[in-house]
Amino acid sequence: MNKATLFFRIAFLVLTLASCSENDTGKKKEMTRNATNLVVVGFSQVGAESDWRRANTMSMKETFTEEKGYGLLFRDAQQKQSNQIVAIREFIQKKVDYIVLAPVTEQGWDEVLRDAKAAGIPVIVVDRMIQTSDDELYTCWVGSDFRKEGDTAVLWMEKTFRDKETLTIAHMQGSLGSSAQIGRTEGLHAGASRNAGWKIVLSDTGDFTQVRGKEVMERFLSEFREIDVLYCENDNMAFGAMQAMENAHIQYGSNGGVTIISFDATHAGLEATRAGKISFNVECNPLHGPRVEKIIRQMLNGETPNKISYVDEIAFDAATITQEAIDRRGY
Repeated sequence: MNKATLFFRIAFLVLTLASCSENDTGKKKEMTRNATNLVVVGFSQVGAESDWRRANTMSMKETFTEEKGYGLLFRDAQQKQSNQIVAIREFIQKKVDYIVLAPVTEQGWDEVLRDAKAAGIPVIVVDRMIQTSDDELYTCWVGSDFRKEGDTAVLWMEKTFRDKETLTIAHMQGSLGSSAQIGRTEGLHAGASRNAGWKIVLSDTGDFTQVRGKEVMERFLSEFREIDVLYCENDNMAFGAMQAMENAHIQYGSNGGVTIISFDATHAGLEATRAGKISFNVECNPLHGPRVEKIIRQMLNGETPNKISYVDEIAFDAATITQEAIDRRGY
């Protein structure tokens, strides 16, 4: 046997062994999947800063259960994007089947999403939007049209205050850089730009929390007590603002004084609306678990989900809201 023949035989043997090894690895992975029979979902959540967020988490946990054929890895980021990036890398390392991301902020995701894409793991973004250099880095997004929510609130303001020449507005924003904050803020600014008498005299972030909402409202009142409207970008901040106004003996709601506009329409928020404390409350539906499951089922069936899916939402006026509407709330 000459050297050339020996070389080719050795090369063939090495390739055969490598192929067998790859096949065995694939079989082991498939056997493991068949043994557990679970679709593994890694979910990175923003945190637990509000009633809305807790309802969103519960919706995911109630949907992705072992009884329904899922294994759920849940990670709470505690409001930090760095924690979410760590969680996504963990999901990649553990080879989950799908990654679900509720992002803290819109930017800064390209690198970790490239890693997920390289690993062949679809990423479903929920609630807040993200901005990437390549839209193919994530599979799809499902959530609310936050700019439309802001526009809905502004249209109500224009109708309600159409006979008022000037309107003094305090603006309590959500977490800066989040999609909800950006969209709802854009809606208010667009309204102020086309209504010459509207003046946004105060603006600060309450980070979507009740504690910060109270702190920000206390500062607002120390600087400017003659406020017509509090445009508050979620219910929890509105609750904090109410506490601050009560402590300062400032009237609000149906009793006169400050008109409160809020967002989310949680059960507690609608109770406050029914009581006349919040005058107008725009829904932001957090029950995304079934929506995400529908997307996953589509992909498991070889279908391509819509890149963008908006949730249908409504708004509630204190003058017309019914107890029946509150009782129907799923959160």
